[in-house]
Formats: sequence, C-alpha cells, structure tokens
Amino acid sequence: MASLRVVRRMCSAAAETVAAPVSSSRWERLRNSKAGAWCRGLGSDYKEACREIVVGSWERPVKASVYASLLGGAWACCYTKPDHSSFEATLLECSNQLGLLSPWIRNGTSDGHIQTLVKLRNEGRLHHASLGLLSLVYRSDYDPDTTLYEARCSNLSVPWKELPQRVLDVGFVGRWWVLNSKMKDYDVNEVEFKHLPPHMQVTSPPSVQEVDRSERLHKESWLALKMGEEEKEADVVDRKEESISEEGRVKEKQTPA
Repeated sequence: MASLRVVRRMCSAAAETVAAPVSSSRWERLRNSKAGAWCRGLGSDYKEACREIVVGSWERPVKASVYASLLGGAWACCYTKPDHSSFEATLLECSNQLGLLSPWIRNGTSDGHIQTLVKLRNEGRLHHASLGLLSLVYRSDYDPDTTLYEARCSNLSVPWKELPQRVLDVGFVGRWWVLNSKMKDYDVNEVEFKHLPPHMQVTSPPSVQEVDRSERLHKESWLALKMGEEEKEADVVDRKEESISEEGRVKEKQTPA
C-alpha cells in the first residue's frame, strides 16, 4: 500500500510539472510570435503618441487650442451638413411661399430659380453629392433610370471639368446658400419700380430715431384720448347752445300761427 501511494504521488507530481510548462509555453509562444510583437509595438506607438500629444499641448497651448478648434469646427460642419431630403423640403417650402403671392408681385429672379429647380426635380435630373464638410446639388442631362444610348454610353458622359457649371446649390452649416440668396426679397417685383427715378428705387433702413418715433406713435395710438379744460368748456357751451336752440324750435311749433 505504501508503495502504491508513493507511485501515485510521483505520477501526480510529474503530471503537474508537465502541465504547467505547457500552459506557460503557449502564452510565451503567443507573446513571442509575430502577432504578439506587432501588437506590443502598436500599443507602444499609441502610448508614445498620446504622451507626446499631452506634453505638446502643455508646452504649446495656443497651437493645441487652434488644432482643437479646427477639429471641432470640422466635426460641427460634418454634423450640420444638410442632406438631399432637407434640400427638397426647403425647395417645396420656397415654392409654397411664392405660390401664395400674386404673379404681379413676385420677384422675377426668385420665381425663375425656383421654377427651374422644380422642373429639374420633376424630371429626375436633380442630384445630391456629399463631400464631407459640405453638400452639392447639381443637374444632369438625363434621369438615372433613362435607357437611352446617350444616357448609358460612358464615352458621351459629361466630363468633370463641366461639373462647376452644373452645380446649382451648396449646403453648408445647415443652410442652402444659393437658394436662400435667391429668395431674398421674393415678394418684391423689381420690374414695377424700374420706371421710378434712381433715388426712389433705392431704399435705406430706418435710423434708430425713426424707429423709436414710430414705436412711440404706435403705442400712443392705443391710448384713450384726453381732453383739456378748454376743450371740455367748449363742449359744455356747445351742448347748452344746442339745447337752447331745440327749446326755441319746440316753442315756435307750439305757438299758434
């Protein structure tokens, strides 16, 4: 029995000594492999880059703030960049605003630009392109679903140098700048004022004094009228004279002829 116990202990000790190096050898082989060396080098590179960024920001705060502002501005531009659906919504809103006006008072520039965009949209020739920081809306010659030979042949496609001539709007910081500029004074028809003298065609914004005077007069128009003492006395005299004249007329009617 004693000999069997000794043999068992020897076998278990041998098994433990054999199993431990196997597990450690796998980990060692993984660390010493090419993948492990690449991961260690990558981690050390990132660690050194982060340390240099922190040290450089501490030593040059102005430069670090400029870089941070540029990165923040680029992120804000990407986040607020308008998309194709926003352009269609803005186009329909502008078209509805012009539709509420009479054709005689619409601005010719605004009406013509909106009518052109609506026509291209209905024909399927209005396209949207995202460029990261901004968006572009441009026109094409054919609808993408057109099966004509001229629309499908790559040799007849429009060259890139003509793209700036086909751009219709630029979307940046949540606005479509060309569309907003075309809709300025959309309810003012400049043709109606072309026969006026030049000094009457140009309008200038009111001054601060004129604005204050207009607001004061507007507030005073809502106040009740106040009559002075002289006006009250004159009103009483007029009423007495009217009553006396009416009494005289009544007496004349009552006296027999």
